[in-house]
Order: sequence, then structure tokens, then C-alpha cells
Amino acid sequence: MSMEDNLHQTSCQCGFPIQPNSTSICVKCMQSKTDITLGLPNKIKLVRCSQCNFYLHLPKIWVKLQPQSILIQSFCLTKLKANINSNQVRLLRAKSVSSESNSKSIKTRVYVEKEIINGETLQQSYVVEYVLDNRICDPCSRVQANPSQWVYAVQLGKHGSHARSFLYLEHIILKNGVTANAVRIQKMKQGTEFAFAKEVCARKLVDFIKRQVSVWICESKRLVSHDNKSSYYCLQYTFFVQVCSICCEDLIFLPPIVASSFGNIGPIMICTEISNIITLFDPLTLRHCFLDGDTYWREPFKSILTSKDLVEYVVLNVHEVYFEFTINSKKFGLANAEVARVKDLGKNGMRFNIKTHLGHLLKTGDHALGYDLWEANCSDSEIGLKEHIGDGVILIKKRSEEKLYQKRRAVHQSCLKDLEEITNEVHDMSLGGEEPTLEEKLGDLNLSGEKYKEKKKARRMA
Repeated sequence: MSMEDNLHQTSCQCGFPIQPNSTSICVKCMQSKTDITLGLPNKIKLVRCSQCNFYLHLPKIWVKLQPQSILIQSFCLTKLKANINSNQVRLLRAKSVSSESNSKSIKTRVYVEKEIINGETLQQSYVVEYVLDNRICDPCSRVQANPSQWVYAVQLGKHGSHARSFLYLEHIILKNGVTANAVRIQKMKQGTEFAFAKEVCARKLVDFIKRQVSVWICESKRLVSHDNKSSYYCLQYTFFVQVCSICCEDLIFLPPIVASSFGNIGPIMICTEISNIITLFDPLTLRHCFLDGDTYWREPFKSILTSKDLVEYVVLNVHEVYFEFTINSKKFGLANAEVARVKDLGKNGMRFNIKTHLGHLLKTGDHALGYDLWEANCSDSEIGLKEHIGDGVILIKKRSEEKLYQKRRAVHQSCLKDLEEITNEVHDMSLGGEEPTLEEKLGDLNLSGEKYKEKKKARRMA
């Protein structure tokens, strides 16, 4: 027998030349005679709640899954893996099969592999149908049996235009599972409502919120029904929890009563940390104070400028730091600096000689974000901001080099996009009389508009 006969042989079933193997059968003949999907389930039942669209994962655990998503596909495969492993079949991959939106089944094409004879492997695919069995979960059944079964409600309300601290609080509540025994969780116009059947669960949520942020709590009760003969009263209790509106890096104007209670501090302060204790910091004198919830809600105040009002400045000159201080492991250095607004560069020579608490971080040429007190629009008539403007600029934080690079890259990409549009318009022109002229086509690109001029100036600055 020659070497070529050793490298190639014919199938004993169809006579087709194949690579040498122990079975002497080609793949097609092997697939026609062997079915590795025998014993694998073709239909699997998925229990779904028809009210809240939750799926039953374990005997008493319900998970929420969006239809036609990656999570529901992985959830279906976990139901199939137990049966596949028992038959010594290895799962390779799976892909969803399109079906109607109102269908009560989910179809998935599964690719499996199995070792058959003398180490030879065979791959096949088949369709698995997951049939949806609609039921009602325990929370929904309790609500349907008695919609007014809740006795204690905790209404978490936000106070202020921005809700960074409120969203963070919601994340902490869900992460720690404090609302696991809630009968109903409902979104309100200005917050969220948690309904409980027991007072212990409601009190637990209220105490947890009090440990996280500074809140104001108001308790009330409402009569639902009563029996005069037996003197039985059915009451519903509500805990209204209002969250402090102050966030980190907000600019605050302290009321005179609060400022005098802390030794005439401020009154222009910066919030450096927010929890059940509010930390305020004076950027001009490096003095600080701590406010608990009772002190804050006795004389509540709000932020006059938030992170949305931050303006970008460029540092032109920084003098030596003449005073340093550390608050909560954060170091601050007081120094004089000369800054200018980035948007004013090339337009006017307006500069600001200011006193900043970031003197140990800033260098000449750095970019920083701060509040412009000259252009601050304060609608509260009780706040005399004009009397305490001073230098007119309060820097909050230094802008990182990575963010500056991303901003300049975005401006550069927009300029390249405009140039690409011009090039495409020029290449697509023809010499026919019906085609518009070059000036007309370039005029549609708005090369002389204000928006294009701003992009051009930004590109020169970069």
C-alpha cells in the first residue's frame, strides 16, 4: 500500500474519499445513522407571572427578565444545561429563533457535540422550545386578594431640581435588600413609595435611610374603616421621608442664623461630603463645619449653584501656597492665582485674580472647573450674593488631562466630519446643467455660520 493510500481512504457507506478514521465513515453518513440529540429535551416549561412578568428561577425566587434579551436566553440555557450534562453531550453555542411577539413560546437553536466511537466527535443542532406557563406569583396574588392590604407606607420624596443624592440612595436601598418584604413599590411624581404589611419592615427602611443621608420625616395616619360595636379601627400609616437636596461640589449660601451659630463662617460654602452629616467648607478661609440632620432641617437651605453650572477656566499663573489644611484626609492649599474663562480666550482679555484652595494642585496651563459668581442667577431675594462675590470666581476641582484629551479629540473628529462632507459634496458633482453649482452645494454646509466658526476656533486652540 502506497503512502497516498494511507493518507486517503473511501467511506464504506458512500465511497466518498475521506481522511482516515477508525469508523471509515464520512461525516454525512455518520450523521444520517447517529442522532446524538436523542434523549435531550425538546420542550421545557418556563413559569412566568402574568401580572408582573417575573420568571420562576428557584422554588421561591422570581427574577425579572425582558423578552427577547440576552438575559432571558442565558436563563433558558441554564434550564437546559442540567439535562445536557447528564447525557454526556457538550453544549457549543445557541442562537434564538425569531417568533411572533405575542407567542407563548421561546425557540432556540442549540448546537451540541458528543464523542461517539474511538474519540471521534459529532456535532448536530436542534430546536428547543420553551413553553411559557402563566401563573401568578405570591406578591401579586396577595395584592389581587386584597388591594388595600398595605398598612404602612414609606414615601421617599426628593427635594430640589437635581436628584443625584436621591438616585444614589435608591441604589443603596436596592443593593442592601431593605425592601425585600415590600408589598408594592410604586413611582410617584416626586419620589418613590414603598408599601409594607408590617410596621417592623417600614421602621427598618426609615432607620436605614436616616443612617445614609440627612432626611426630614413626617408621620401620619388615615382611617380606613371602623366598627362601632367592637371598637375596631382599621388605620393606614404613612412615613413621608424628604431627602436633603444638597450634593457634593454644590455652592451654598449659609443663612445668617446658621453662619452665626458656627462662629460667622462663610457665608459662601462648598459641600465636600454628604451623608447623615453634611460637611461644608469655606474655600476662602479653609474653615469647615459639620451639620447634622436636626440642625439642617431647623433652618433648611438649598444650593445656589450646582455641578450643571460649572464653567471651565484656564490657569494663567499660580503663586506659592501660603496656608495648608487637611479635612477628612483631604489636603487643601490656599494660594493666589490668575485665571480666565476658556470661552473668553481670543475674544477679550478678561482675567480674574482669585484666591483658591487648590493651590497645591494647580499649575500654569492647567484647566479647572469653577463657579462664575458674576453671572450667577440667584432667584432667592433673601440671599445677598452681590455683597459676598469678592473675586467673582470659586474653583471647585482640577480637570484631568484624560478628559481634556477626550474633549479635544471630539472637537477634532467633528472638524474631520465637516471636511469629509465637503469632500463628498465636491466629488458627487456632475457637469450637467441640472446639477446645482459648487457655491450652492457648499452653502448647504454652512461654512460661514457661527457654529462652524466656533468649531474652527476650538480646533485652533487644541
